[in-house]
Amino acid sequence: MSMETLEFIIYPDGRVQETVTGIIGRSCQEVTAAIEAQLGRVVATEPTSDYYAQPEQQSQTAQNQQLDWDSWSA
Repeated sequence: MSMETLEFIIYPDGRVQETVTGIIGRSCQEVTAAIEAQLGRVVATEPTSDYYAQPEQQSQTAQNQQLDWDSWSA
């Protein structure tokens, strides 16, 4: 499990750059919505790879397939 962080860089002209890390999937939008509403107009967004990632949920089938593959390669 990784640490969830929000980093803000405030530029002299008033622009704010927000970087979110450690939040998997689209839930980062829920976390940042209230903050962005207070900051003002959002000019641009750039999703990271975490945005497109799916929460880790390894099924029993996937584990069994790995075991089967290991027995073939031995």
